[in-house]
Amino acid sequence: MAKIFVVVTRVQDANIKLFKVERENNADLIFWIADRENNAKGDAKWFFVDRERDASVKIFWVNREQDADIKVFETKRENDAKWKKANKFQHRMG
Repeated sequence: MAKIFVVVTRVQDANIKLFKVERENNADLIFWIADRENNAKGDAKWFFVDRERDASVKIFWVNREQDADIKVFETKRENDAKWKKANKFQHRMG
């Protein structure tokens, strides 16, 4: 199933709270942003939409690492997208 994401502006509207780390080895999940919806697969290959009703996952970007459900790192290489550390959201995103 494609993982289709939308960024929400209120934390209470989110399914998952994310914190973007600057170094790959600090991440729970390395994600890649697909340019087409049908390329979004699993937990790590994402596609973003503008409308909340079109999304399967609603995310909120938190400012502090300790407030996050998942620490993420964005990769430019599709094949690098994967879980790095066990997390309660593994296989449950969307």
